[in-house]
Amino acid sequence: MSDDAITRPHAATPALGRIIALVALAAALIALPFVVKALGQPALVPLATRVLIYAIAAASLNLALGFGGMVSFGHAAFFGIGGYAVGILYRTMMDDALFLGFIPGTDQLLLTLPAAILVAGLFACVIGALSLRTSGVQFIMITLAFAQMLFFLFVSLKAYGGDDGMTIRRRNALFDLNTRDDVTFYFICLVVAALVFLALWRIVGSRFGMVLAGIRQNERRMAAIGIAPYRYKLAAFVISGMGAGLAGALMANYLRFVSPDMLHWTKSGELMIMVILGGVGTLLGPLLGAAALVILETVLTGWTEHWQLVLGPILLLVVLFTQGGLNGLISRVGLGRSAP
Repeated sequence: MSDDAITRPHAATPALGRIIALVALAAALIALPFVVKALGQPALVPLATRVLIYAIAAASLNLALGFGGMVSFGHAAFFGIGGYAVGILYRTMMDDALFLGFIPGTDQLLLTLPAAILVAGLFACVIGALSLRTSGVQFIMITLAFAQMLFFLFVSLKAYGGDDGMTIRRRNALFDLNTRDDVTFYFICLVVAALVFLALWRIVGSRFGMVLAGIRQNERRMAAIGIAPYRYKLAAFVISGMGAGLAGALMANYLRFVSPDMLHWTKSGELMIMVILGGVGTLLGPLLGAAALVILETVLTGWTEHWQLVLGPILLLVVLFTQGGLNGLISRVGLGRSAP
């Protein structure tokens, strides 16, 4: 028997295992609302919705951080801008006015989500075009500075609640669906999250994704062979900001409330923790990291008001000893079980 005949089945095993794991994950997410309802725990549905929304934001950041090597501390700005786009359009509709004198308000989800994506993308283009002229610590500090500038801008906008934020009385409408129902809104977020992760998978596996990975590994070498790293990094940064804006728009609908806290630098830190906790540079890592952080925060806040003191060491242990986050830990356990 040839060596190829011996090794080929084992080489196919990890790929088959990943496919089975993805199918199982999709089935679990679809069945989750019905399972928790049968168990008498309907409050878990909104919790799962939060996980999906944060997973979209973290996965978007991961495109810039994990695949592009751009450590951005300003993605909360795009997250908050997406939320405020929904809130301002809703307020404009309720006031029967025009935003900036020519933009009508709306409460239709098929209009507010693209608007949030577009506005967040425009801000990401401007911020990225300026920030990407630097690198390293300078890039981190400039993205943080831009995020804080926008944070204080929205604090000063008294017409939209200022520091107190702005209430959205009802969630945006989508056809004849009852978006006020938590289960319905969960499935809306699940579909959007599936489309976002599918898009990121295609981007990472495309020629653009390969060039981006090469730039992350050695930008000078990529420039030497005729590739312009700045343009690729800016495109990735804009796409990443658009995804964060989409997540912010969904969060505004979920909470029916927006405030400057969505733009604060601590929100950027939370998104970065989710990426690191789940696994930097992995597709499903942000989903795992978002689930772990949201669930840990929910459980620990029920135990003590000083829950950060407990959460910190837990995150530290995961980062130090899992070697690649939760995604790496799960992969190693799976490969260990399937190894001959």
